[in-house]
Amino acid sequence: MKFFKREPTKLILFVCVENAGGSQMAEGYVNKYAPKGYEAISVGTRPVSQINPIAVQVMRESGIDISNQKSMELTEDMMHNSSSIVNMGCVEKESCPTLFLQNLVDWNIEDPKDKPIEKVRKIRDEIDQRVKELVASIKIHQ
Repeated sequence: MKFFKREPTKLILFVCVENAGGSQMAEGYVNKYAPKGYEAISVGTRPVSQINPIAVQVMRESGIDISNQKSMELTEDMMHNSSSIVNMGCVEKESCPTLFLQNLVDWNIEDPKDKPIEKVRKIRDEIDQRVKELVASIKIHQ
């Protein structure tokens, strides 16, 4: 019987406050584009019970289904086990991930919450571009 050594997964953590829109979209894009051995998880400092349905819709338009993703709360383990941490942006300053985390990349992307679908599409496209740049830099450093 052969045993294969499994390469450890490098975790890219996307953090925001509610974990319902932009961070969920980023997770979907990284899991589509990232090279083998990388995985994305999106989390929030105050997660909500449901992902923004407009975010789900605009991602479906891009061919990515995030409807089964769940909002999760940021934990110490996630922070320590991440190879990269990206702050999506801060709506509520008192719950902003930048208050709790160090050594993170701050994208400062507008929150899609309560925005019309046309605006959410623009936010989606910005996230798509940023994720492509992130994945390209990962591939360069492999």
